[in-house]
Amino acid sequence: MEFTRFLDCLAADHDRLRDVVGTDAHAPVPTCPGWTVADLTRHVGEVYLHKAAAMRDGAEPEPWPPKEFADRAPTALLDQGYTALRAEFATRPPGDRAGTWYGPDQSVGFWIRRMAQETVVHRIDAELATGRPVSPVPDDLAVDGVDELLKVFAAYSVAEWGDYFTEILDGSPGRTFLVRAGDDAAWRVRTGPGEFTVTDGAGDGTADVTLSGPAEAVLRLLWNRAGADGDGDGAVTVEGAPEAVEELRRCLVVATQ
Repeated sequence: MEFTRFLDCLAADHDRLRDVVGTDAHAPVPTCPGWTVADLTRHVGEVYLHKAAAMRDGAEPEPWPPKEFADRAPTALLDQGYTALRAEFATRPPGDRAGTWYGPDQSVGFWIRRMAQETVVHRIDAELATGRPVSPVPDDLAVDGVDELLKVFAAYSVAEWGDYFTEILDGSPGRTFLVRAGDDAAWRVRTGPGEFTVTDGAGDGTADVTLSGPAEAVLRLLWNRAGADGDGDGAVTVEGAPEAVEELRRCLVVATQ
C-alpha cells in the first residue's frame, strides 16, 4: 500500500472510532477483556502520543505514559494524540528516521502503517463494544494487516524474543500453515522449536492447517476480533488438527501482547 493510502485509512477509521467512543464510555469491550470503552479510548490516545514522541525525538519514550495523562478525559487524550500524530506525519516524509520496536524499519513510514492498522483494529473493538455495526475493512488494508501480523509481529517476535514462545513452540513437531486472504493473497507459515517463518504465496498448496476467507474476516479472526456480529469468523474456513490451530493462535496472542 502507498503511504497516502494508509493515511486515508487512518483518517477514516479514527473518525469512526471517535464517533463511536462518545456513545457509551462505560460499555465493556468484549475483545479487550477488562477494558471499558473509556479505557480503550485512553489507550489509543496514549499510543498516538507515544508514536508522535518517537518520531519527534528519534526514540520511543520511556517510561510511558506520563503520570499527568491520568487526569485527562479519555476523549480529550484521544483528540490530543490524533492531532499530534497527524502533525508529525504532515511534516516528516516516510523515510525520515523514527524510533520503533521493529529493528529492520526505523522510519516514520513504519508508524504510518502501524497506526493505520492499530486504528482499524481498535475501531472494530469500539463498534463491537457499543453494539454498532462493524464498518467494512477495505480489502487492501485487511491484506496488509494480515501481512503485518504474521511478519512484523509474530515472525520478528519469535526471532528476537524467543523465550516468550518456548512453552508454545518447543514441543511443536514442525507444522506448516497456509493462510489465504481473499482471492490473491496467501502466506505460508512454518513453525517448530524456536521457529516461526513466513513466506509469501501458497507454495505447493499443502499444509497442516489452512485458513481461508475474505480478507477482512481473516484479519479479524487472526487478531481475535471476530466478535459476535457474524462477520468476523463465519466466513473463514479452518481446516486442520485443533492442536495445530491452537499453536498458531497462541503464537499470535503472545506476539501481540
